[in-house]
Amino acid sequence: MRHLPPLAAVRVFEAAARHENFTQAAAELGMTQAAVSYQVKLLEERLGTALFHRIRRQVSLTEAGRRIAPLVSAAFDGLDDAFSIARTDAEAVLTISCSNTFASNWLAVRLGGFQMQRPGLAVRLHTADHIVDFARDEVDVAIRNSPEPWPGLVSHFLMRVPIVPLASPDFLARHPPIRTVEDIMRLPRLSPDDIWWDAWLEQVGDGLSRERAPGIRLDSQVMEGNAAIAGQGIAVVNAAMWRSELRSGRLVQPLDAVAYGRRHYWLVYPEYRRNSPKVRAFREWLLAEAARDAEDDVYDIYRQPGTAADGGDESASS
Repeated sequence: MRHLPPLAAVRVFEAAARHENFTQAAAELGMTQAAVSYQVKLLEERLGTALFHRIRRQVSLTEAGRRIAPLVSAAFDGLDDAFSIARTDAEAVLTISCSNTFASNWLAVRLGGFQMQRPGLAVRLHTADHIVDFARDEVDVAIRNSPEPWPGLVSHFLMRVPIVPLASPDFLARHPPIRTVEDIMRLPRLSPDDIWWDAWLEQVGDGLSRERAPGIRLDSQVMEGNAAIAGQGIAVVNAAMWRSELRSGRLVQPLDAVAYGRRHYWLVYPEYRRNSPKVRAFREWLLAEAARDAEDDVYDIYRQPGTAADGGDESASS
């Protein structure tokens, strides 16, 4: 068992011994000169011996202080080396947590660009639909859904969610022309009990209620979108996650009726990670990617609801 004096006092002694000046030590440590003097006195009382001579507001090391000063400095150098290794290891890997759909359909196809910018940084993508705990899980940043900035975390708005029924051209060719919301609801729907059908109808259905219907029930939007591409039915999905398929014509929006989810995508991380170089690099890259997409944003998803551009108050997100 180690018998160490208070480490705060030892840290003050090390700086004071290096400078042989309490005022300069105070400036280095961000303390007052009186606080430095108090910590040194506390250490001397704990050791039972003087470490400094005090003569006419000047200090110099005693023989005891001169003997232990280089050993204490070496110990702090060793601690600095140890924590430098930890900092280097921590900065070598960036762990990102996000939902399966966002990871597969938006982030994964872009991450190569970030890796090219930061070739020395390993990126680990943790995909799960549950919310990670930054205090427990080894995750640096997360992309989460929330109506507002996430409480207790630094939050950057990324995009809102456009809810749109999409289908393949082959599927639509096999069914009567679609002119109304009622026409959509008569089609074979994928995951017909999905709450997004209710959300879409609530905003565009003009009072139309969803009727229970048989159909294929799938566990994720990725499955639903791929089933729609295969012509298995019409799926209600986040259209922002299927931009490539819409551009290529593999998916089609049969009706110009878009609803928006109440939850938006945010980049979030703890305040203490704000100035981490790897987090700062990823934040700048991700927001730049969103800004670039906003130049060709047919669904107007990159404008945060409630901002001045939306006719409301500016958001208070960080």
